[in-house]
Amino acid sequence: MATIDLIVLGMLKQKPLSAYEIQKLVEYRNISRWVRISTPSIYKKVIQLEEKGLVTSRPKKEGKMPEKAIYALTEAGEREFQRLMLEIAGQPINIFLDFNAVIVNLQSLPEDKQRQCLENIKKNAAHMKARLEENLDRKESAADIPATGMAVLRQQHALIQTIEAWIESVSCV
Repeated sequence: MATIDLIVLGMLKQKPLSAYEIQKLVEYRNISRWVRISTPSIYKKVIQLEEKGLVTSRPKKEGKMPEKAIYALTEAGEREFQRLMLEIAGQPINIFLDFNAVIVNLQSLPEDKQRQCLENIKKNAAHMKARLEENLDRKESAADIPATGMAVLRQQHALIQTIEAWIESVSCV
């Protein structure tokens, strides 16, 4: 998937990392909240990128820890990173929200079940909003958080606020 390629190549553009370090960055940056990316897919992805010649690996041994592979971007990987950036930035913006499958089918449920579904979405939105606000508060003063990372967090916060306003506007809640 091009998006996962872009995420991994972008991280390796900053500095060489192990697959474990990439996975930890994905967790720290909450990337899996807005892109479907799992821990196994990261490990598979770095191997695929290496097979394509976009990254190289070198073994690294620290103390008694098992040897691990450290991945770095190649010149071909740099070109692919730039190509993906331009390609994906040039695509229409699509916002896929899993709960939209519930929304389009809401009218097929009895009113009490409709309310229950909307209450579940409302509860989950409130939970996500609280986590985003905590994350924003914690990272707002951190010097090592890039402005683009903060922009993504603010974007997610604005989206969740919009979802909350929409839920409040639905008459059957």
